[in-house]
Amino acid sequence: MPYSALKQGDAIAFHSTLTIRLIQPSDLSDIITMLGDDRVTQYLFFAPADESVYQGFFGPIIENTQEAISNGVWPDNPTFVIRDQHDRYMGMTAITQVMFCQGNYEVGYQLPAHAWGQGIGTQACQLMTDLGFKELGAHKISADCYGANIGSYRAMEKCGYQLEGRQKDYYKLEQGFDDKVYYGLTAAQYDAQR
Repeated sequence: MPYSALKQGDAIAFHSTLTIRLIQPSDLSDIITMLGDDRVTQYLFFAPADESVYQGFFGPIIENTQEAISNGVWPDNPTFVIRDQHDRYMGMTAITQVMFCQGNYEVGYQLPAHAWGQGIGTQACQLMTDLGFKELGAHKISADCYGANIGSYRAMEKCGYQLEGRQKDYYKLEQGFDDKVYYGLTAAQYDAQR
């Protein structure tokens, strides 16, 4: 994997006909559109929300990313956008540091509905996992999702993550509740799988 090209902000080949690169200002409108889709937001506790919320959240990430690219280092929380050969937005993924826990990271990915069922989430999860352990010095990477989000947790399982816990009725839905499931992978587990 050409991590140096990714770190420089270049788009690289990803999952056959797709590319992936660090987030840029021009990506924000596609992200906001995705976060306005009810099919996507049924699995996200932070969406839907007002556009200003997303600008306030992603703005500092984009600024930090641009600064990191110019300095030749990884951003604080590497966030990537996936596009197809026609520049169509196909999703985003990130690996973020856990505050106050050196070496602990969390991986996440969100895909628009038109990108579901193509293995993109699994590929994104795997890339973030590899990046965390090979480049960022992670000793533990965690992820969580809604219990009903089968596609999300299956992607984690395909990447070697283990179910570590479940909080019953964590998310309040329009009708009923859903559990929060926790997955994790240690550096030792990752190395043993390789």
